[in-house]
Amino acid sequence: MMARRRRARRTSADDGGVTAEFAVALPALLLMVTFAIGAVDAVLTKVQCVDAARDAALVAARGGDGAAAARTRGPTGAIVRITSGDGTVRVSIAVRITPLGSHFGGFDATATAVATIEPGAP
Repeated sequence: MMARRRRARRTSADDGGVTAEFAVALPALLLMVTFAIGAVDAVLTKVQCVDAARDAALVAARGGDGAAAARTRGPTGAIVRITSGDGTVRVSIAVRITPLGSHFGGFDATATAVATIEPGAP
């Protein structure tokens, strides 16, 4: 009978290197994904501000309640300012965006729309 040969396991200085690299890369990857999601959220909020300002200006130019239209269409917590003069209506919407939470600060997203007051509008 032949004796079974045992394979000797080789040990080297690189054992565990992949695990260490993964342990360093994973938090960096998660941080990048968090920033990407925050950026997408900020862009969507800006688009909501633009849409709300446009809709509110059109409603106000036709004699409707532009502030209600802006609150309905705009992001939560937005500040709506409506002014009229010289035959136009100007709607400005501003909201504070904190994509990474309030501890890391944020920035303001603003949008302004102007519409001509339509003839016969109250």
